[in-house]
Amino acid sequence: MEYENGYQQQIPTSKYECLLFDVDDTLYPLSSGLSAQCTKNIREYMVNELHIEETKVPEMCATLYRDYGTTMAGLRALGYEFDYDEYHSFVHGRLPYEYLKPDPVLRTLLHSLPYRKVIFSNANEAHVAEVLHRLGLEDCFEDVICFESLNPKNQIINSDSPKSSVTGNDDVSKRDVVLPESPIVCKPFENAFQQAFKMAKITPHKTLFFDDSIRNIQTAKLTGLSTVLVGCSQRKKGVDYALESIHNIREALPELWELVDQKLKDGCYSQEIGIETRVQA
Repeated sequence: MEYENGYQQQIPTSKYECLLFDVDDTLYPLSSGLSAQCTKNIREYMVNELHIEETKVPEMCATLYRDYGTTMAGLRALGYEFDYDEYHSFVHGRLPYEYLKPDPVLRTLLHSLPYRKVIFSNANEAHVAEVLHRLGLEDCFEDVICFESLNPKNQIINSDSPKSSVTGNDDVSKRDVVLPESPIVCKPFENAFQQAFKMAKITPHKTLFFDDSIRNIQTAKLTGLSTVLVGCSQRKKGVDYALESIHNIREALPELWELVDQKLKDGCYSQEIGIETRVQA
């Protein structure tokens, strides 16, 4: 691919070829309040649409999220039937996206990095697109891997492929209790990562992964990705770098800019090349 060859010529000795980003609470802070509203909508859906006893919903919601990566995946594992588009419309379609403002600082940082940049989110395509639009980052990413990518309609489940069976243990490397499997493919399970690698033509050991979830980070590390935990400044198991904010990326990972800075110093590199990215949502 001409696009990929261009990057190889620009950064022939770079450790990385691709930067892989989560969206929610990664590209914008948890303090925005959007995630809290999302949790509120999920709980309302469970009560109003699935008729689950209201007093049981908060604990059930938290447990399913912990065990399955998303409450949605957990609900399907328990046998609840619902339309995925209707679920996303109820949960994400009513979010106060006005909480998110354009982020020119992050936009400049992303455009200054001459690497492939790909989104990898459990959320649906419409939500991802709206968040990127609100942040002013629509043209910063070459590709988007989202719920619809991993869970195409009318897909045939291969009985030999890995499913989202889990343990309830926060450390994904310690799986000692098997829970019901979910038909939904999502992070933090390895099959979701492997599908994303195939779809976006990603080489794990040449890719840096940014996410706010320690469980996603731990699985990512097991698949060969280098990892960046966003929203926490303390490194944990499976974490190569830790950022309090995505805005701290240059201070925490200056090596991402070393080759660019050297070429600029030598007068043989145009920073404009670094902003030639395409979105394929």
